[in-house]
Amino acid sequence: MEHSTKLQRPLLILAIFALLAAMWAGLVRIGWQWPALRPTLPLAHGPLMVSGFLGTVISLERAVALNILFKSRWPYLAPLISGVGGLLLMLGIGGVVGPALIALGSVGLVILFGFIVRHHPAIFTYTMALGSIAWLVGNGLWLFGHPIADAVWWWAGFLVFTIAGERLELSRMLRFTKKQEGMFTAVSLLLLLGLIIASFNYDTGVRIAGLGMLGVAGWLLRYDIARRTRNKTGVTRFIAISMLSGYAWLVVAGGLAIIYGGVSSGLYYDAILHAVFLGFTFAMIFGHAPIIFPAILSLPLSYKPRFYGHLLLLHLSLILRLAGDLALWSPGRAWGGLLNAIVLLIFLGNTLSAMQWGQTAPQ
Repeated sequence: MEHSTKLQRPLLILAIFALLAAMWAGLVRIGWQWPALRPTLPLAHGPLMVSGFLGTVISLERAVALNILFKSRWPYLAPLISGVGGLLLMLGIGGVVGPALIALGSVGLVILFGFIVRHHPAIFTYTMALGSIAWLVGNGLWLFGHPIADAVWWWAGFLVFTIAGERLELSRMLRFTKKQEGMFTAVSLLLLLGLIIASFNYDTGVRIAGLGMLGVAGWLLRYDIARRTRNKTGVTRFIAISMLSGYAWLVVAGGLAIIYGGVSSGLYYDAILHAVFLGFTFAMIFGHAPIIFPAILSLPLSYKPRFYGHLLLLHLSLILRLAGDLALWSPGRAWGGLLNAIVLLIFLGNTLSAMQWGQTAPQ
């Protein structure tokens, strides 16, 4: 496993650099008068966050699992390619090469899920595979010059399908009934239908996708194992509360999408996207970090109650940001965005210190 670890750590660091660059770009876009570092960096905020960071980390997580299965390093090509693409994007060099590599990395993730589905066909692997296809479609639209608003809904689908699939995988011990699986399939297909329709009728498609998000969030709130484990203690309880709070943000995102429909810029657009990409997605990341980081880095992590600090601050800062968006209150939006970035830094610091403590704590 040593040769694999030597690949995993640099790839995760590459993804974190993309996260930091995306955060800086986002603060410049939101109105903070800070140097752009690179002229193209502010425009790369969304692609860096979704593909450079999240896409690379998700690909890396799956590559680790397939490396164990195949005893081979080839699965790491997917996160390597997308990670290098993100690096070129954040440095503003290579022109179309960065986006092309990110798109190629998403092809790699689709291939990885092809192997996963072949070896373990199940509703959760199919759902995550659908997420990888959504990432590829979004990256393809972005690469070939479509408006970023067209790509961003496919990127949202990528994260919703991937996270929902992971939650199904972790909840499979509950043995869902055929009716429950059918309900999940129906709301997932509704989300997919909305994404497809948005390519032809943006307003209608976004509203249908929002309804699909509401359906997925409602299903997870009702059936996810987090409902049972929220009454446990320690890290198990923290993960459950993170999940349930993230589902609440997906409800918010779906509701806003239904209300505001085909907005493709402006403050309402900002509110919808950050409810998905920040509230829903990062609540999931905060909750899964005690599992994912040790798995990727092959290092122990010692859970600390202070993890609730960055989770609570995420929600409070995002409430401030969305209040600014929806009330057309620029200071609230700007300060909420700055606090969002600070929260992510606190999360990284808490996680790294917990891993350091895990290495030094008596076993």
